[in-house]
Amino acid sequence: MSGTSDKIKGRVKEAVGVLTDDQRLKDEGKLDQTTGKIKKAVESVIDKAKKSVKDA
Repeated sequence: MSGTSDKIKGRVKEAVGVLTDDQRLKDEGKLDQTTGKIKKAVESVIDKAKKSVKDA
């Protein structure tokens, strides 16, 4: 799953957790969002590394 889809999934889970007052679901949503942010950061670093190698 991509970073963006993890972030979206996390937002949805967190919102459902808020609506249903389910702390576990809210926490899972926050974790999914953080996972998505980390994946996007890693993807960015990999893309920059690939570009640097390609330009060298």
